[in-house]
Amino acid sequence: MNEDALRRLLESVRRGEASVEEALGRLRRLPYESLGFANVDHHRAVRKGFPEVVLAQGKTPEQVAEIAARLAADGPLLVTRAAREHFRAVAERLPGATYHEVARCITLGGPDGPLRPGVAVVCAGTADLPVAEEARITAEMMGCQVSTLYDVGVAGVHRLLDRLELLLSAHAIVVAAGMEGALPGVVAGLVPCPVIAVPTSVGYGASLGGLAALLTMLNACAPGLAVVNIDNGFGAGYMAAIINRMLWEAREGR
Repeated sequence: MNEDALRRLLESVRRGEASVEEALGRLRRLPYESLGFANVDHHRAVRKGFPEVVLAQGKTPEQVAEIAARLAADGPLLVTRAAREHFRAVAERLPGATYHEVARCITLGGPDGPLRPGVAVVCAGTADLPVAEEARITAEMMGCQVSTLYDVGVAGVHRLLDRLELLLSAHAIVVAAGMEGALPGVVAGLVPCPVIAVPTSVGYGASLGGLAALLTMLNACAPGLAVVNIDNGFGAGYMAAIINRMLWEAREGR
């Protein structure tokens, strides 16, 4: 951010030459920070309500650490698809960072204020945990209190039905499943809230790396079901958090 430009904008608001709404509109379009190998969007939180999230996959540990260090001042920091090498590099720059082994995420800080209940994360099998945990951590970093229900796939659907009250209390539910991918459709047929399905790449040969589960979810007959990309726990958790936030803000009259 250019400090002089920001100062001029704030002074114009103080003098009454620009409204608060006009200033917010201009802030949404202020410049990004160029690092040569990345353009860091410091105003993502103004537009989206949450800072830019770093995808570590495909980046060197040094690149991830540099981007993370620049983003850390913007609010909660979330890095996805991170290996241990990425975390070591980030921790050298940001000693307070935490590595979540199962989810392969790095976090620093967290939301202001208490977490708002309303998001549930469900997965069919233990092998789906990396994707489910990525969704959970994403939603929690975005201010949601998350309930989890793991290893409740359709091979033993009684495990799911035994916790139906948890599902019925949610505003949005993320359901991760591999193999044939039937679980999200089952959940969507039981609850009134939106269900976000995540096909995972778990399964034997004909699962085709999650394609079979993806096609099952896209063809589900239960209404109220949306589908994200294979293994995209982050995208599902983000969407669930937005839904939950909008409902809470409507209740609070914001």
